[in-house]
Amino acid sequence: MLPFARQCLALLPLAVFCFAVHPDAVNLTPPPGRMRTLPDRVLWVWERGEDLRSIDPHATAIATLDRTIVVGQRIIAIPRRQFYAYPAGTKRITVVRIEAPGVIAIRLASAVADSILDLAFAPDIAALQIDFDARLSQRAFYVALLHDLRGRMPLNLPLSMTALASWCSNDDWIGSLPVDEAVPMFFRMEPGRRFAPLGAPEIQIREPLCTTSIGISTHEPAPASLANKRVYIFPDLGWHEDLSLLTSIAPISRTHP
Repeated sequence: MLPFARQCLALLPLAVFCFAVHPDAVNLTPPPGRMRTLPDRVLWVWERGEDLRSIDPHATAIATLDRTIVVGQRIIAIPRRQFYAYPAGTKRITVVRIEAPGVIAIRLASAVADSILDLAFAPDIAALQIDFDARLSQRAFYVALLHDLRGRMPLNLPLSMTALASWCSNDDWIGSLPVDEAVPMFFRMEPGRRFAPLGAPEIQIREPLCTTSIGISTHEPAPASLANKRVYIFPDLGWHEDLSLLTSIAPISRTHP
């Protein structure tokens, strides 16, 4: 057989694989605009009972912690326990928190994705967000998980992730991930942010995935300009106490239809 023919046959399985899988599963850039239907202000609703029926659904979305996945010797899915209420028409992002004490085998990515995917097919969600403070030893697993999720999620559903501020500045590893946005956390829950003042070079945003959104909290200083960003807000004292602070913290810059 001619050498050229042998090379073509050797490449055939790879070509068949590329045509067979979902495009996002081979890490093509997600199509632009999937997040544009969401308002510019999003309230994180963590594991507290909250009554948000007074918010304007045209101006404010919510991101609700709906499941925590603990990855260790076993994979344990812990559902949300606290009730929350919100007005009809509110855009809702479902959030999955991942916690892991040590190194995670890459082979577990598919099983963890299995424990999340049912949320991606819920009829009332506007996006899926993954919250995982992945250590250096856990990054290969996290990359595999996000690729697996993106490959099996509905095509039109955005995939969001939270990000340590360092991931968006001097730690260049998330740029090729198949996500629609990475939300840099600018408050105390971000370990690196605790030791760096606002404006410090080590938390200057350089990663394009991190430029369209930001995470802040209700009782901590925020960057001076929040314009042209989707602002996610964490309530230090719960929304029953902090809802009145919204106008001064993150005025609405624009809304989407």
